[in-house]
Amino acid sequence: MRKARVTINGEKLHTSSEILRALAHPLRMQILEFIDQNEMINVNKIYNTLNLEQSITSQHLRILRIAGLVVTERDGKFIHYAIDYSKLNNAVNAVDAFLEEE
Repeated sequence: MRKARVTINGEKLHTSSEILRALAHPLRMQILEFIDQNEMINVNKIYNTLNLEQSITSQHLRILRIAGLVVTERDGKFIHYAIDYSKLNNAVNAVDAFLEEE
């Protein structure tokens, strides 16, 4: 039996793992759901409404930002967050496609 040839683009694998890691945390999912309900919202409103510490919220938002799942817009001293729905939909579709193959 011939073994399948495995070729993986390391950069794409790293990017994919960052996205999945960002989505795999329940608190980050809660933050994404809250942003989704508000379209665009500043970090103060996120941590005050969800009763989180500011530093914890900022750490989770940083992970979501690095993964490309949220985008930011500065308005004076405030940073507003919005979901990058294209990136999020691509991730969800990829996971769904992977799970359908089993």
